[in-house]
Amino acid sequence: MAKKLPSDAVQRRAEELDALDAILPFDRRDQLATLLTDDDVATLKHLAGEGMGHNTLKALASDLGYLEAWCQLATGTPLPWPAPEGLLLKFVAHHLWDPTKRAEDPSHGMPTEVENRLRGQRLLRADGPHAPETVRRRLTSWSILTRWRGLAGAFDGPSLKSALRLAVRASARARQRKSKKAVTADVLTKLLQVCAGERTVDLRDRALLLTAFASGGRRRSEVAALRVEDLMDEDPVRADPADPDSPPLPCMSIRLGRTKTTTNDDNEHVVLIGRPVAALKGWLDVAGIAEGPVFRRVDQWGNIDRRALTPQSVNLILKSRCKKAGLDPTMFSAHGLRSGYMTEAANRGIPLPEAMQQSLHKSVTQAARYYNDAERKQGRAARLVI
Repeated sequence: MAKKLPSDAVQRRAEELDALDAILPFDRRDQLATLLTDDDVATLKHLAGEGMGHNTLKALASDLGYLEAWCQLATGTPLPWPAPEGLLLKFVAHHLWDPTKRAEDPSHGMPTEVENRLRGQRLLRADGPHAPETVRRRLTSWSILTRWRGLAGAFDGPSLKSALRLAVRASARARQRKSKKAVTADVLTKLLQVCAGERTVDLRDRALLLTAFASGGRRRSEVAALRVEDLMDEDPVRADPADPDSPPLPCMSIRLGRTKTTTNDDNEHVVLIGRPVAALKGWLDVAGIAEGPVFRRVDQWGNIDRRALTPQSVNLILKSRCKKAGLDPTMFSAHGLRSGYMTEAANRGIPLPEAMQQSLHKSVTQAARYYNDAERKQGRAARLVI
């Protein structure tokens, strides 16, 4: 059972977490104050000071809170640093298990008492074994925090790797897509049709969708973080580079700085050409935005906030437009813009390296999945019996 902290200690910790209010989710700050230790908070503040990305730090804080709660309930002791190999193996066993064996042996997997207590704290929502990606991410967060404390853990040990591999196989859980359906060009057209008006919110959403898709399928965090200072006008380019008489199109470059797969030092940028540039400039002009966040909240009266949209808001905007377009919003998420861009590039025969220049995928294996899917659907191998 977790040790109850004095109210003044919780209050003090909550106040320290307030210093990270731009990073940590407001609705979880009080909960994290009861779960994290003083050393945990100090580590998070140090990482924030070192310039760690907001989304990465938010994930670390959330994972750390879960690990602290799980360890206290599963072992009766606080999370040790560094974690012994046995505790890492216990974590895997509690979160990745065989549903068939669980039906025969209730002691298999996470103990019922631990499971119920975690659910009571709204920390556990999965009905069956965890998604392997979630377990791997939490182990990675655990490893990162261990290293930042100047300690070495057993995260690279052969026994943990073997246990994780076998547990993933036993859990028999299919890999879940971040967006069940991709926002390909046909879907994007439907979304743009329902924000074709001249209301302020329509101008914003039209610019947001076109910019996010055409710039390589930007992640929702990158869309929310986009600032006017990151935009740079470029010389017009031809609609058909091979035809000098084709009409000129407006061109703009977007500096992305730190992303999920890059750092500020990489100075990565992508290019916008044509309609997305016009939509983006139209929004900025009407909104009177000359500096700061590009995409901002618009209230029901059309008033524009000074603060940037949150990544979650970007997701909600996409779902709202899906609903208005007659699409099932549960089948789409903001990540569908990213998968949709790559899928559309594959369908149009654009070479993978060229698409990756715009999407900034670092992993050829990851990016090639969209191309492999397109090739299977267009190839003859699946058409032997039709």
